Amino acid sequence: MVGVRHLYVHLPFCAHRCGYCDFVTIVGRAGEHGRYVDALAVELDLERQSLSPCLDTVFLGGGTPTFTEPGALRRVLRLVPPADELTVEANPETVTPELAQLLREEGVMRVSLGAQSFRPHLLAILERAAGPDDVRRAFYHLRDAGFDNISLDLIYGIPGQSPADLQADIDEALALGPEHLSCYELEAKRGTRFTHAHGVELERQAEALEGYFEAVVDRLIAAGYRWYETANFCRAPSADGGRDLRSRHNLAYWLGRDYLGVGIGAVSTVRGRRWRNTPRLPVYLKALGRGDRPPREVEELAADVRRRERLILGLRLDEPFEVEEAAGAIDLAALARLERLGLVVRPSTRAGDALSLTRRGRLLGGGVTAELLA
Repeated sequence: MVGVRHLYVHLPFCAHRCGYCDFVTIVGRAGEHGRYVDALAVELDLERQSLSPCLDTVFLGGGTPTFTEPGALRRVLRLVPPADELTVEANPETVTPELAQLLREEGVMRVSLGAQSFRPHLLAILERAAGPDDVRRAFYHLRDAGFDNISLDLIYGIPGQSPADLQADIDEALALGPEHLSCYELEAKRGTRFTHAHGVELERQAEALEGYFEAVVDRLIAAGYRWYETANFCRAPSADGGRDLRSRHNLAYWLGRDYLGVGIGAVSTVRGRRWRNTPRLPVYLKALGRGDRPPREVEELAADVRRRERLILGLRLDEPFEVEEAAGAIDLAALARLERLGLVVRPSTRAGDALSLTRRGRLLGGGVTAELLA
């Protein structure tokens, strides 16, 4: 049996919980970072048999992984199996020359830096601790440590953000020259304090988001980036010595690969089953302190669910999606209609029938995919 080749490690600790965040996070608790890593070590041992000896990707997400106490973070990086791509998420205010050097020494190859915006008034609305200069300093600390694969996160659709603000954010990001950019529409989940505080403005701004998205795509493509996934862009191989700078870990999700997640709230999908670890830190620590797996919510994924997910995720990419992977999940009448509207094309491939969204179809994104589902 082939082992799982993609591993996600959740480090939940943060200095502050931003108002729009609905991830599993824990504020502060510096005294528990070491205990948490002890528990991670036990969970990894319990799951070791399901992992391939050498992995394709490891991704440390959070929370703010780089807020984790440095000794504990170093231990995590030494616990994970070898991988062809090892990514760590970082908030700019946590990146010092010493932290950048620690990451480099422990084999991290790629850092995803949460800039979100370079406009001080928008960062204040997002409750981000880092200012524009912190983002720049963090980026240069990583460059000085030898990192040549840095991703920047940007958010658009922030309450009060003007088209000029968005263009200025893109200008600032391009001036740094990251290898990869992730540009996300602000998604304020129901029940977060951000939605409570800014719900009216978010509704008012919703009509402008399609134009903001198109502006992001146009600017980054013109700057030589490949729009390889709905919200993700990387330098084209021809402009970067032939390197493929797509996020290999996230590609595994979009291509329907099995992956294992460890840590509180972490999700795994392995051989047709999906489970989510308990999001409660005391429960997680207690179970693993006994040497037991943490409590989990488990879902058996029916074949039709897997086919629908493959279609939804596969069409986010800029490469043709093989129809056979979603057999029975596609509404053929809807497909014909969307072809006539110029939103979907059927390119010929060696593997057989395939689908691709046109540029306009990709800009409309989820609405087109939803129509395709039988």
